[in-house]
Amino acid sequence: MSKAVTESDEQSGLRRDLSGRQVGMIAVGGAIGTGLFLGSGLAISIAGPAVIIAYAVAAFAALALAYALAEMIVVHPEAGGFGPIAQRYLGGLAGFVQRWMYFAAQVVNIGSEVVAAGLYVQFWYPQMPLWLPVVVFSAVMLAVNASAVRYFGEFEYWFAMIKVVTIVVFILLGLTYIVFGLPGHAPVGVSALTEHDGFLPNGIGAVWLALTVVTFSYLGTEAVALTASESRDPGRDVPRAARGTVLRLALFYVVGMLVVVSILPWNQVSTEDDVTQSPFVRLFATAGIPAAAGIMNFVVLTAALSAMNTNLYVTARMTYSLARDGYAPKWFTGLSANGAPRRALLLSAVGLALAAAISVFSPETAFPMMLGLALFGALIVWLLILATQLAFRRRRAAEGLPPSPVRLPGTPVTTVLVMVFVAAVLLTTPFTEQFNTAWKAGVPFLLVLVGAYYVVRKRAAARG
Repeated sequence: MSKAVTESDEQSGLRRDLSGRQVGMIAVGGAIGTGLFLGSGLAISIAGPAVIIAYAVAAFAALALAYALAEMIVVHPEAGGFGPIAQRYLGGLAGFVQRWMYFAAQVVNIGSEVVAAGLYVQFWYPQMPLWLPVVVFSAVMLAVNASAVRYFGEFEYWFAMIKVVTIVVFILLGLTYIVFGLPGHAPVGVSALTEHDGFLPNGIGAVWLALTVVTFSYLGTEAVALTASESRDPGRDVPRAARGTVLRLALFYVVGMLVVVSILPWNQVSTEDDVTQSPFVRLFATAGIPAAAGIMNFVVLTAALSAMNTNLYVTARMTYSLARDGYAPKWFTGLSANGAPRRALLLSAVGLALAAAISVFSPETAFPMMLGLALFGALIVWLLILATQLAFRRRRAAEGLPPSPVRLPGTPVTTVLVMVFVAAVLLTTPFTEQFNTAWKAGVPFLLVLVGAYYVVRKRAAARG
């Protein structure tokens, strides 16, 4: 373990049982949900073939964020990841708001993923009531998270591996179809990139609008920071996982979108969350893979459960971190005999139940607001992570401390440029149909958190 890690490694009570390969797959599992398999069609419908540019641009921003995180986590591998670091360098308000914002965003994601998983089960059993698979999957994922962290890591490793293998097979099949053709099908080439009203059918402005949806696809890359306090060697594993996750995502999304818009006319790509319409299904069926829709349904089911599993992990660790710093009841700092923060997991379970119920019973009204809150909160978290990195770099230089073993190239210019990009995406959300609720839900929630911080701080001062 590096010297920097040893000097600042605070004993959190959590057990360092996650291996390097598990840390890497947890990061991938949190970032790749059903968005790539199904939701990517939405971005394509907005930008056309030029969606490739949007995914590449967002990948650079996510990679910069990953480097900024790794730079700080190597020095401060603490429970709660970026939350306690924000508190250390930006103050208590930033640490409080960032962690509760992230908790809320991830809880919404967890609820949406478990409902999606239930819907995928109905693909095989259409008469089954939706609540049944939702309850079963919730219980199973909570049990996995309540177990020893090494078991959670192994479970998530193989769940995420299913997604990765599927994506790699899809890309290889697609490139083969484009260049060489498939049995009974001549090579399609890349003419579809320009045949249907050109590469930019809706103009450059549509590419920017698509960035709102595209950036949402990269959210979750920051989850790797939450593994630092339970990694066997955070100084080595976390930076490697952070960089590797973003590079994999960039490859999967950019090359995957190139395959999709080369094989299928962009205006025929479905935007509905229907597995039978997924571009993956159409390609696998063309390649002669039997029961392509059924196989793909299994894959998107595991994708949803994997994302849910990882997000439960990070929300529990975030709650545990808040409780340790006095921003949530101390009761949530309790650990089980195997070192899992089961009490903190209970709060995530309550949020899961609420989000799932709202997504089932109020999908047309309340759930879009929650989805908007999730995007708003996640982008605010990104901005605070980048601001923390600037303060981290500045303070270490002022105190004459050695630089971090991992450094974001070009700081402060790179950091500021990415912050401008993230802020611009956030300001664009009101102009996209899917996320125009972001500000309506996010700003009031942010104000509530600011007020709550001062109430909590005042009570802590009174106690003394």
